[in-house]
Amino acid sequence: MKAHSLEFRFRFLIHFVIILVGFTAPWDRWLHIDSSGPNAHVWGTLAAWLAMLKPGAGGIGIAAAFNLILAVGILCAVGAAALRTWGSAYLGASVVKAHTFQGASVVAAGPYRRVRNPLYLGTMLHVLALALLMPPSGAIFSIVAIGFFQVRLILGEEAFLSGQLGEPYLAYCARVPRLLPALRPRVPSSHTRAAWGTALLGEIYMWGVAIAFVSVGYRYNAFLITQGVIISLGVSLVARALLPKSPAEPDGLAAMDTE
Repeated sequence: MKAHSLEFRFRFLIHFVIILVGFTAPWDRWLHIDSSGPNAHVWGTLAAWLAMLKPGAGGIGIAAAFNLILAVGILCAVGAAALRTWGSAYLGASVVKAHTFQGASVVAAGPYRRVRNPLYLGTMLHVLALALLMPPSGAIFSIVAIGFFQVRLILGEEAFLSGQLGEPYLAYCARVPRLLPALRPRVPSSHTRAAWGTALLGEIYMWGVAIAFVSVGYRYNAFLITQGVIISLGVSLVARALLPKSPAEPDGLAAMDTE
């Protein structure tokens, strides 16, 4: 079930294609699963459902329902950006964007003291935020497909690091949870310095999406937020060229989690 090196190399493209399919939901042209209209996305669907509930069953007004779902989206988008930036700062943005499996020693600093894969966890939070802007069937497809792909990537990376690092990495895995963060650090901190500048540059797409949710979400227009997502993607492609290249033999890096 683990991902192969080719899947890892093209992981960003695979994520992009899955999300694009989720937004377009091409199967709906023939199956007519989703409703039509300006609020036929998950955000509008959930808000309408909450508004129709009886007060005793948790029903609220439509405006309050839209705001509640928006708040969830903002929390997921901001949380994803913050978590990925935190992890990237300690792992190194160039390693995060690398095309091949890498790892020279165990990184036990920042979020890696609490969870082994903060970047993958951040990506899933990000997908949950984007899912609010998709038609319901597309959202379900994207969450399931990316969740499955993330698991494959994690298993592929862990197999590589287990063979590369041996007992130190296995001991680290035994103490630090894979995806559900521990409330307290599980291992002593390593002497890894955080590179916040390149981390922010490397995660500029994530922050752009978070800003889009915060800045135009009050207009209750999913299309405007989606435009912000597209602009953020374009800016990130430019910023990606400014990131330092990943060295052939990275010094002092491991714990992979390089999605």
